[in-house]
Amino acid sequence: MRIRSVAALFVDLEEAELVIWVERGWVRPEPADADWTFHEIDIARVRLIHDLRRRMDLHEEAIPLVLSLMDQVYDLRAQLGDVLRAVEQQPEPVKRAILAVL
Repeated sequence: MRIRSVAALFVDLEEAELVIWVERGWVRPEPADADWTFHEIDIARVRLIHDLRRRMDLHEEAIPLVLSLMDQVYDLRAQLGDVLRAVEQQPEPVKRAILAVL
């Protein structure tokens, strides 16, 4: 999806503001010609930033911190998923030992 289409998803989001979000690195669409291609993950990030700015009235200076913390939470969640899958592949005695420690 191109920038114009993404901005059109939000009644109160101008393309110029979305360009600023991309230039600041808050959203990282794929470069394409003189525009960008926004994938579903990018649109979800735009929705998050939009909510933080409009609905939660978060100051612009706080956005990078909040996004960084959110990214860390998502990364941790993915890592915990990897650990869970690794534990699930272990023999029953190992699984029980791990559960006992937890």
